[in-house]
Amino acid sequence: MKEIEKAKIKLLSDRLDLIRHKMANISLADEAEKYAEFEKEKVELETEIVRLKALRNNKLSKEAQKLENMPFKRLITKKEQADIGKLKKAVRGLIIVHPMTALGREMELEGMTGFSKTDF
Repeated sequence: MKEIEKAKIKLLSDRLDLIRHKMANISLADEAEKYAEFEKEKVELETEIVRLKALRNNKLSKEAQKLENMPFKRLITKKEQADIGKLKKAVRGLIIVHPMTALGREMELEGMTGFSKTDF
């Protein structure tokens, strides 16, 4: 599932990078109006990127808090990881978070961790 905010941040960052390259190629003395226009758009893009990053971080924090409040959590063993589908079928409502995902890094997980409302 690709996040909407992540895609928007990527798109805006690409536009910002393009504007920075255009600004570097413009001579300030000859095209001052165009440079000022690029500068204005650059500021707008930077503020929008900061806003979207804050929104994304807030969403991740909410998800992390929701998972932390679940009554049961534990590391998933290598044997269970080999047949993760069987584990998910056995434990309804199991949510598995990998430590290399954004959510996993935020939660500072050591290994693949399962969160559930029932014991597993």
